[in-house]
Amino acid sequence: MDIFHMERSGNGSKRFPKPVVSFLIAFCLLYIASMFYRSSTSVLIGEVSRDNITRGVTENVTRCSETESEDKRSSGTESMAVDKLLGGLLATGFDEESCISRYQAALYRKTSSHTPSAYLVSKLRKYEELHKRCGPDTESYRRTLKKLSSSHTNGTTDCNYLVWTPSNGLGNRIISMASSFLYAVLTNRVLLVDHGADMAGIFCEPFPNTSWLLPKDFPLTDQLHSLQPGNVHSYGHLLKMNNMDISTVSQAPPFLHLYLAYNYGKHDKLFFQDQNQGFLQKIPWLILKSDLYFAPYLFLLPSFQQELGKAVSRQGGCFPPPGSAIFSTLQIKPGD
Repeated sequence: MDIFHMERSGNGSKRFPKPVVSFLIAFCLLYIASMFYRSSTSVLIGEVSRDNITRGVTENVTRCSETESEDKRSSGTESMAVDKLLGGLLATGFDEESCISRYQAALYRKTSSHTPSAYLVSKLRKYEELHKRCGPDTESYRRTLKKLSSSHTNGTTDCNYLVWTPSNGLGNRIISMASSFLYAVLTNRVLLVDHGADMAGIFCEPFPNTSWLLPKDFPLTDQLHSLQPGNVHSYGHLLKMNNMDISTVSQAPPFLHLYLAYNYGKHDKLFFQDQNQGFLQKIPWLILKSDLYFAPYLFLLPSFQQELGKAVSRQGGCFPPPGSAIFSTLQIKPGD
C-alpha cells in the first residue's frame, strides 16, 4: 500500500500531505534517539558519580592512613628520642656527630620492654669514672705501667687493667669484648682494647672524656698477637707448674695471660673456678685473648652472683638480658 494514501471504509480514499508525513517520521526517529541517549547518559553519569565517590573515599582513607602512620611514626620517634640513652645504659657528654650510631641505633630496633636496674646504671657510671681516672695518659696508668718491669708485685695498685686482644673474626671479637667488659666491671678493672690495624675506626669510644684504646707504646705489644695456650706467662701454665694449687704461689706476677679461646686447655679453663679469682685480683695486668662469649660462665661463680643479681634484677620479676647492657656500650661506627 502506498504510504501516502490511506483508505477509509465507506468514504473512499484521502491523501495526507508529504510534509506532514515526513515530519511524523522524523519526530519518531528523534524520539527514539533521545530515549536511547537519555539512557546512555544516565548510565554514564552514574558510573562517573560512583567513580568520584569511590575515589573520594579512597583518598580520604589514604589520607587518614597516612596521617595515622605519620602520627605513629612521630609518636614512636618522640618516644625513642626521649629514651635515646636506653634507660641509662649509654652515657651523656658525647658529641653526637662523633658517632651517629651511638644515639640513633635505638631508632632502628624495637623498643625493649625491659628497663635496666638502677644498680646496673650506677655501676656503669662508676666504671666510667674509674676509666676516666685510670685510662691512658693518666698518672695512675703510668704508675701501674712501671710495674710491668718488675718480677713481682709489691702491694696493691690504684688501678688494675684488663687488656683485650683480638682473635678470629669480627663476630667473635664483638662477643668476647662484651664478655671482657662485664668481667672488668665485676672486678673493678679498666678495659683496654687492642684493635690492631684491621679494626681501626670500626668502634666508637664507649666512655666519655677518655679512651679505651691500648696505647701503641704499651710495653707488651710484641707479645699480644703471639699468645698461645700454655705459654710461660699464661695463667694455665702457672697452675700447671703448681699442680693446680694457686695457694702455693708466694708472689703474684705483675701480669698474666688469660687464654680463653676455642682451643683452650684444661688448665686455662680453671679461670672459671671461683677459688682462683681472689688470686687474680692481686695481678695489676691481665692480658686476655678470647673469641668466646664467656659472660654466662661468670654467672656461675659465687663471688659474682650477688653483684650480677642486683645488676640484672628488676621490680616485677623481669630480667633484661645482660648482653643488652653490655652491647649497648659497644657501638659500631657506620661505614663511610
